[in-house]
Amino acid sequence: MLSRIRVVISLFLLALLLIGSQALGAEKRDPGSHFFDETWGDLQEEQATARTEGKQGILIFFELDECPFCHRMKRSVLNQPEVQDYFRKHFRIFTIDIEGDVEMVDFQGNATTQKDFAFKANRVRATPVMVFYDLDGKEVMRYTGATSGVEEFLWLGEFIAEGHFKTMRFTKYKRQKARVARQSQ
Repeated sequence: MLSRIRVVISLFLLALLLIGSQALGAEKRDPGSHFFDETWGDLQEEQATARTEGKQGILIFFELDECPFCHRMKRSVLNQPEVQDYFRKHFRIFTIDIEGDVEMVDFQGNATTQKDFAFKANRVRATPVMVFYDLDGKEVMRYTGATSGVEEFLWLGEFIAEGHFKTMRFTKYKRQKARVARQSQ
């Protein structure tokens, strides 16, 4: 009888542990619905919307379905609420498949496809590539590859949103942020 009670208590504790771990995992949110904005593929319209909403610009995440680094970004960085909230506050954010045949309209109002916009207009050759555009559709920053994690990606967002890209390179900004973070520990 005592062994049955121990088994029941052990199962109960295990269930609590599983529920607790699921609650911790609940902090992650789907990037498809919480990071990226929905779009009909007209970047001129999205530009106008960004202006109306008081955003600093537009972020385009160029990706490829088979890209492991794109999947890692979505699985470990873009699914974090703090990342989603910060970026959605400051930018309109869209994803473009670099092999996509979906028709779209670029910042100049020209009809094109996702792959032509990626390859011809933006010279995207690897993924992921994150390109920030100002409200006039001018590229202000390009980051190729996955960031090291949430902290670096947030620094990238701050770098653009706060206008630091006008006076320094991201590598310098990152070094400054890392130094401040080390000193505060």
